[in-house]
Amino acid sequence: MLAATGFLTIGTFLALVLSRRVSVLLALTLVPLVAALLTGAAPRLGELVADGLSTVTPVAIMITFAVLYFSLMSDSGLFDPLVARILRWAKGDPLKITVGTAVLTLLVGLDGDGSSTFLITCTAMLPIYKRLGMSRILLAGVIGLGAGVMNMTPWGGPAARTMAVLGAGSSEVFLPILPAMLGGIVWVLVVAVILGRRERRRLGVGEVLEIERPVLDRPARIRFRLNLVLTLVLVAALLAQLAELEVLFVLAFLLALLINRRSWSGQQELFTKHGHNVVLVTTMIFAAGVFTGILTGTGMIRAMAESLVSVVPDGAGGVLPVITAVLGMPLSLVFTPDAYYFGVVPVLAETTAALGGDPLAAGRAAVLGQMTTGFPLSPLTAATFVLLGLTEVDLGEHQRFLFKWAFGTTLVMTVVAVLTGAL
Repeated sequence: MLAATGFLTIGTFLALVLSRRVSVLLALTLVPLVAALLTGAAPRLGELVADGLSTVTPVAIMITFAVLYFSLMSDSGLFDPLVARILRWAKGDPLKITVGTAVLTLLVGLDGDGSSTFLITCTAMLPIYKRLGMSRILLAGVIGLGAGVMNMTPWGGPAARTMAVLGAGSSEVFLPILPAMLGGIVWVLVVAVILGRRERRRLGVGEVLEIERPVLDRPARIRFRLNLVLTLVLVAALLAQLAELEVLFVLAFLLALLINRRSWSGQQELFTKHGHNVVLVTTMIFAAGVFTGILTGTGMIRAMAESLVSVVPDGAGGVLPVITAVLGMPLSLVFTPDAYYFGVVPVLAETTAALGGDPLAAGRAAVLGQMTTGFPLSPLTAATFVLLGLTEVDLGEHQRFLFKWAFGTTLVMTVVAVLTGAL
């Protein structure tokens, strides 16, 4: 009953979002609420929602101050020199811009954190896409692909969770799939070239665009240098994980206000100009907390996991890791990261071992498929709404555009993993 209700809830949600019959906000909240009532969880509804909201609150805080920080930096002209350099290199060529977006994402994504990758890359590249008239869906898609592959690093979420639940080290989980990760990187660059050529055919190669940089007086130059140093320190702190992301962004934003907007009127202007972006993103994150809180608290996610494992035939131990890798990306639309890695992966590993396979292979397969290529388009992952909020792209459009390319990443990496013996 719980498993059937869970699958029906997920299916109804995806159908509503993809068909645009209701907003994502309503789908994320009303659908699970109805499911909770059907399963008899009405007396615990408040508790379930509160638990879900508590899990996403740190992310919502981080997003609030991150969006405000980078919006302030953009208004202050911090990124104008970077945009001008990229425009001069690209010479108005959408193909070069698209490939540059992929390369920048792959480099920034070395920190293994999707949210910070989206924040940094989107902030740097979005002005260029707007000036050239390039598609924001393309921007979100390329960044999502690159960040997905780089999420495989040992300090990223998928590998770290897998190593924790299986009691294994990076030499047993990550190193065997490193060739597959390299194959995924090559695939991302190939896709960037394909999509960049399409955009070039649509827009043509325009003239070199230059940003008119006003002559700065001495106080303005000092503020620019302080903003640059502050942002570099912030990025270094994010990469080094010196503190929780929300703490770093709160402190950085307060310092940025002291540098750029000391007066209350100037701060009000900032909040008025960019407050709607903050509200759009944070409401989606809290709605996702309601969704995951209800599905997790009612036991629907665990029931779905057990039902999936129960249909595996005997003797499939050697094939199960490959199946796990291939199906992991679509399953990212069904399971939250914690639910999958802490609830599903241990069961898959035990099942693989019982069927005569290597349990660590099941763990490596989980890293390849579920959160690496799936998290940039999963409505159950808060980072997805960071990407969509910054690029101003609709979830349904993003999923329709990115799904086939992300699934291609999964297939390429799975093939490489099989050929190299990792699976």
